[in-house]
Amino acid sequence: MAPTYFNEMYQDGAIRAPYAGLETWQRNMPDELRNLKQAEAEDLFRRIGITFAVYGEGGDPDRLIPFDMFPRVFTNREWSRLSRGVKQRARALNAFLADVYDRGEIVRAGRIPAKLVYQNEAYEKAVVGIKPPRSVFSHIVGIDLVRTGPEDFFVLEDNCRTPSGVSYMLENREIMMRMFPSLFRENRIEPVESYPEVLRRTLASVAPQKCEGEPTVVILTPGHFNSAYYEHSFLADMMGVELVEGQDLYVEGDYCWMRTTEGPRRVDVIYRRIDDAFIDPLCFRPDSMLGVPGLMNVYRSGGVAIASAPGAGVADDKAIYTHVPEMVRFYLGETPILNNVPTWQCAKADDCKYVLENLKDIVVKEVHGSGGYGMLIGPRATKSEIELFAAKIRENPGNYIAQPTLALSTCPTFVDQGIAPRHVDLRPYCLVGEQVELVPGGLTRVALKEGSLVVNSSQGGGVKDTWVLAE
Repeated sequence: MAPTYFNEMYQDGAIRAPYAGLETWQRNMPDELRNLKQAEAEDLFRRIGITFAVYGEGGDPDRLIPFDMFPRVFTNREWSRLSRGVKQRARALNAFLADVYDRGEIVRAGRIPAKLVYQNEAYEKAVVGIKPPRSVFSHIVGIDLVRTGPEDFFVLEDNCRTPSGVSYMLENREIMMRMFPSLFRENRIEPVESYPEVLRRTLASVAPQKCEGEPTVVILTPGHFNSAYYEHSFLADMMGVELVEGQDLYVEGDYCWMRTTEGPRRVDVIYRRIDDAFIDPLCFRPDSMLGVPGLMNVYRSGGVAIASAPGAGVADDKAIYTHVPEMVRFYLGETPILNNVPTWQCAKADDCKYVLENLKDIVVKEVHGSGGYGMLIGPRATKSEIELFAAKIRENPGNYIAQPTLALSTCPTFVDQGIAPRHVDLRPYCLVGEQVELVPGGLTRVALKEGSLVVNSSQGGGVKDTWVLAE
């Protein structure tokens, strides 16, 4: 029996209230106009330079992420609950990071196994004892959410290092407003364009104590070959800060400096978009050409802030994910607003046995995997793929978790045949500094292939504008 999916626009044959303003719009759009507008959107994306490179693939290194013109809509009430849940989770994740790089009270209390934390490959011993400004380790937290019913939302995973995609959230809105201005006149939609200013304010608020005057903020990129380089340059431009590579920065004395045409300029906050391993060749990978030699010494002495902090990845590990609700209770003394997806940990013998016996019905993920790679979607896998994955799990059970195949909600999507439901998820971006802030919206990713549950851009997924209706 095929699973029943919640359709976000239609329920019991009637249009749900949030989408009432779109029904006439889509009904009155003939195929010729839709195709014309789709081509216009793609031309805008190409001219602006919104591309996404996929490592290891031939063909176009500057591939467009498919953009679907049919927006996804949330009521103000729905968003209020999601916003409170995401902020709560971001606060708990940061409390966890501050704790495990200090006394480790949650481990001492027996709430999380020590092995999961201290033997985790994302745990950076070089960070132990460092207290970043305002005790914030993860400044940009991307929480991936899925919906299964009118009131049912689940957290699929947390992203505490360098979550990408926010430029698509902003550009999706810009292009929709340009192509369909009447839609925005007829519907009261909360704006998202304040994100760059909120991000800049957040980063400035975590400047180190040694900062004198207005903080100098920079974005550190690995360079134009990185798949998210467009986003790095976009955010630098929108925030009015410098986009730098490792060679543009150097350490002298207790500070980090930027080379400029007017001479050296002290840097106070680095929004890094490179992985931990490449930040400082004197501390991490010695062969790194992307980082800044000696940067960790400056960070340790309070001469510069790094966002997000090295070592923040231990909080978004998929094995740690299962314990986030406990973090909410332990650190905040609150009941979690958003639930996790039920998860089996293959490191546990009983869980592993269940997973191996039910591979054809569940989803299995690598603990450190990302981007839709290193996973098995049992109901859509072949017998040989299941057998191969079973062998991998038996060889290293601690490297995998498993979850039930969720009945992800669907949203109307423009396809070749007209309009059809396609599965979606949502990534809101929570900014943590002096305040915890969330713009009303996020990145909706859509699985464009019929029946597919994989929404990742690297796996052929597309993006949509996300609307939050004003009260």
